[in-house]
Amino acid sequence: MIDRVAIILDLAARSRHGITLTEFARELAAPVSSIQGLVNGLAATGYLEERDRRYLLGPAPFLLTRLAGRLPVTTVSHEDLASIYEETGMTAVLAIVVGSDVYYVDYASSDLRYAYLAEGFVRRSLIRTSAGWVLLAGMERRDLWAQLGALPPDDAALVGLFLGELPRIQRDGLAVAPGVSAEADGVSVAVIEDGKTVAAVGIMGDPSEVDQRKEELIAVLSRRRVQWARRGPGPFPRPARGEQPET
Repeated sequence: MIDRVAIILDLAARSRHGITLTEFARELAAPVSSIQGLVNGLAATGYLEERDRRYLLGPAPFLLTRLAGRLPVTTVSHEDLASIYEETGMTAVLAIVVGSDVYYVDYASSDLRYAYLAEGFVRRSLIRTSAGWVLLAGMERRDLWAQLGALPPDDAALVGLFLGELPRIQRDGLAVAPGVSAEADGVSVAVIEDGKTVAAVGIMGDPSEVDQRKEELIAVLSRRRVQWARRGPGPFPRPARGEQPET
């Protein structure tokens, strides 16, 4: 049931015009009668909002975030990513883990591929990105084993590579050009708040360029990490996602 609720909320959040009960049922591969009660309950408690028999995300999730009084990441701003982009000329991303996936929640880049991933909240595999490796390394052992155990069999070789690098990533807080993506490579650093890894900042680009410049990129992220640690968690206003520096 929890999985179904999560999928319903995710579908509603991604829709601009609302989702019908029939569309929910199709996505969940379930009869309408079995999910109608869930949808009605979510609408009654403000998690969904009904308009002309179509459902959008309601105000309750936003209220919970305000009640908690924090964003998922408060020590890294969009200006930080823009500054990294300006310094290196390479894409900078801020990544968090939700469930079993990585999401780029902010970025600075002129590369439309990353604009699509971040602005569309496209899921990325934890085991196929340097940011994912950093986020996995920051998990409690029980959660880490659960995440790795849920990966498809095709990822078994990548799991082996990751476990070989795990002690070093946990020691240094860095994942350096793991070579696990067919599209790009990167160097990523853990963002630590209140003693926990809450996000990863990555510098992404062509695998050959990342390999040639990896020592430089490590130095850039290591320096920034010290700045973020000194800043400490707290309210940190940030501009609209995807605002780009002038080039």
